Amino acid sequence: MIEKLEFLIALAQEQHFGRAAEACGVTQPTLSAGIKSLEDTLGVLLVQRGSRFKQFTPEGERVLLWARRIVGDSRAMRLDVAALRRGLSGHLKIAAIPTALAMVAEITTPYRQKHPNVRFTVISRTSIEILGLLENLEIDAGITYLDNEPLGRVSAVPFYEESYRLITSEEAPFGDQASVTWAEVGTVPLCLLTPDMQNRRIIDDLLATAGARAMPTLESNSVVVLFSHVRTGRWATVMPERLAESLGLTDRVRSIPIVEPQITHAIGLVVPDRDPMTPLTAALVAEVRKAAGSRAPR
Repeated sequence: MIEKLEFLIALAQEQHFGRAAEACGVTQPTLSAGIKSLEDTLGVLLVQRGSRFKQFTPEGERVLLWARRIVGDSRAMRLDVAALRRGLSGHLKIAAIPTALAMVAEITTPYRQKHPNVRFTVISRTSIEILGLLENLEIDAGITYLDNEPLGRVSAVPFYEESYRLITSEEAPFGDQASVTWAEVGTVPLCLLTPDMQNRRIIDDLLATAGARAMPTLESNSVVVLFSHVRTGRWATVMPERLAESLGLTDRVRSIPIVEPQITHAIGLVVPDRDPMTPLTAALVAEVRKAAGSRAPR
């Protein structure tokens, strides 16, 4: 039964019978037969078929929700038992929004010191993609915004507060000021993340509230691209304070607080809403809480 449910999850991920079979390491006829057997067992049609995959039926969508829960619990059980036998080991997959990527090392570094047999994969994704990957069991955890857009059915652990800075050269407009307003930022040609990024949507909303609108002269889905342009001293961007510091400011570039309003947004860890958690995930949650506590006001 578990294998057939995994076939269903793979089909939801790939939207294609052949690619789903490849992802599961079986032939396409084996995958199709497995899903057909699941339909026979449950007595309902799960997938609308033609010459290729079309979509899930309403019953299929409901079974998919249960499949993710059952398969997730099955994997968690195996990891839990394995951890009791040989200690914490395995592969931890994390997706993070681009503006939080540089802070992931604050969690993975102490984690690995305690559990050297765990290896990591860290990928960059949008906030919406992170929730989809988490739901489909493709990642173990995500680092994303907690308080700006709906998260759905996950457990969330606060990590740090993201505040915003105008990153620009000292010779540029407003470059010699101690702070700038969002209205002033709206008059500056900016390098910004692409509109599919939640950080960009936040910036657009803050500028709109100040009666301005973004005027991007360059857009990218990579903060490295943005910062490499700003470091020339001839471009400007809006960037979270901690990200700018981690990338390294130069003598030519200033990080200026943006006020009126001075806004922060919560960044945190999101993991599947499951009790008990897998040992790998539980250890990750502990590291995030420890890192967050070390920055708490005293």
